[in-house]
Amino acid sequence: MRWLYVLIIIAAVLGVVTGPVMAAPVLSISASPHQAHIGDVVTLNGTVSGITTIAVYLFVTGPDLDTRGVTLDNLNIPAGRGLFTTAPVQLSDGSWTYTWDTSVILGTMKPGIYTVYVVSTPLDRLRYTTEDYATTEIEFLASENPASETPIDSVIPVIALVIAGIMGLYVSRLQGKRK
Repeated sequence: MRWLYVLIIIAAVLGVVTGPVMAAPVLSISASPHQAHIGDVVTLNGTVSGITTIAVYLFVTGPDLDTRGVTLDNLNIPAGRGLFTTAPVQLSDGSWTYTWDTSVILGTMKPGIYTVYVVSTPLDRLRYTTEDYATTEIEFLASENPASETPIDSVIPVIALVIAGIMGLYVSRLQGKRK
């Protein structure tokens, strides 16, 4: 009988230590359109179930980008350590939507196939197993609008700096005369 009590206590301790088994979140993602030009707007949307969360985390991999993934807003910033693009989740149905305007991102986007990841916790691509994320691919073609040239002559910033310097000297002289 004593062994029965010991087994019950061990089972209780193991149950408390390991806790209840929670289902892994189920994530989905889709992109519209699947083929776009660099500079176009792409709508990403999907769902998350199995957990209650206020946001999902997005990152992208593609030509000449960090293999861990990068944020959608700045292709120079590797995903991870709290740096992600986020999309709010509707608590009523677990749906989310993110509008990705590729004309206003920082970094250089090259034509090619990009993979966008959605994850439920802020970890980079190398820290996930296959059940922890969902992906969609988007093929980006060269921009339909060629990069515009600088709208101002390159001499204008130099002239502005010279004028600012002269004004600075003038102000410092006035302050020196007041003393």
